[in-house]
Amino acid sequence: MPEGRVFPVWRGIGASGGIAGGWSEGWGRSLRWEPDILGQRVRIPVFDYPVWVVLCRGGQARLREVCERGRGAIRLPADMLSIKLPELFHIHQIPKVFREDSIISGYRHPRSSALDCVLSSFQMNNETVNIWTHFLPTWYFLWRFFVLCSTLNFLTDSYTWPLLVYMLLICIYPFTSSCAHTFSTMSPESRHICYFFDYGALSLYSLGCAISYGYYVVPDSWVNSWLHQHFVPIAVGNTLFCTSLSCYSRFLELQFPQRSKVLRTGAFVVPFIFDTVPLFCRILLCCGGSCSPSDALSSHCYHLLFAFLTCFLFTAHLPERLAPGRFDYFGHSHQLFHVSAWWAPLPDGGRDSRHDVAEGVACSAWSHALLPGHHRSAGSQPRVEPGHHRIFSARCSGNPATLTPTSRTHRR
Repeated sequence: MPEGRVFPVWRGIGASGGIAGGWSEGWGRSLRWEPDILGQRVRIPVFDYPVWVVLCRGGQARLREVCERGRGAIRLPADMLSIKLPELFHIHQIPKVFREDSIISGYRHPRSSALDCVLSSFQMNNETVNIWTHFLPTWYFLWRFFVLCSTLNFLTDSYTWPLLVYMLLICIYPFTSSCAHTFSTMSPESRHICYFFDYGALSLYSLGCAISYGYYVVPDSWVNSWLHQHFVPIAVGNTLFCTSLSCYSRFLELQFPQRSKVLRTGAFVVPFIFDTVPLFCRILLCCGGSCSPSDALSSHCYHLLFAFLTCFLFTAHLPERLAPGRFDYFGHSHQLFHVSAWWAPLPDGGRDSRHDVAEGVACSAWSHALLPGHHRSAGSQPRVEPGHHRIFSARCSGNPATLTPTSRTHRR
């Protein structure tokens, strides 16, 4: 028998040259062991249709012997086989600091390891949707950022820097929130730290809105006024104060839950109201006929609508408050809050990917750079790379077929 062969096989009719077929003389196709490679002791088993072997005399014993010899070559790592999805718990099985209002089941272990936290994101629990509804939008906003980088010169054109700040922060916020929800069950201390970062990222996103609105959306009548000159510094102060206030509210959560909720809600509402003052004024002016409606203005209106919806969902705890335990895994208010938070930059129901808040801000910036009476901070003139005026003209007009160069007249 040739070296390396273990069992003979039936080749079929005509395979060996005979009319009736027969066993291959060379023990051709079989279950065999590959010869040693470069002096290695472990041989790799090659299985080649030994189905009949269990019916042969002594075949089962031979097959058992071959499997024993090949155990070392085909053994899976013990760590891989020991990986299991984390166990879930009910509300009465976990400490009070981890409990959520009207959520009864689906809680992760309060002392989960980092690996358990990552694995739990692929297991249906009461945080799974919270994790993915901010992790996936992160990649969408990164894609939008790269699209703008391909059409704008963020490095040398100072007029685009507020938009650059906004786009960076809108990418950081959902990713930070997703990480916070993923690793918030490692310990009570880690839970507080994770949500401190979550609150900080949300406040930074609000600051990004304030910077972009202060530079691009503020009405012309406000230019060089006291509020216009101090708008961004006040927004920075609001960010620091309200982030500290929202973090402090976590220490009151167990003893004074209502007071904690009021402080945390106020820490998010106050910056939002202040940061969107220029936008409110601009919308009121357009409603009064002082300006013409545009796609950018429509984007801002949708943004405000979803912002109000987000605030309502955060404070109302609906629908789980109406039916505790029914919306533990899917459909509770914090999940809807997440969806509304990232859907806000997707106005018009997300049906037109050309018109999101990022491009609404960009269109506002571009329209200000083109319209007579445009104001510039630091007295500098806008500089847009060649061809950018055609890109923004097409995007902001809503008609890609109309690509006509627009004259650029600025206030000196």
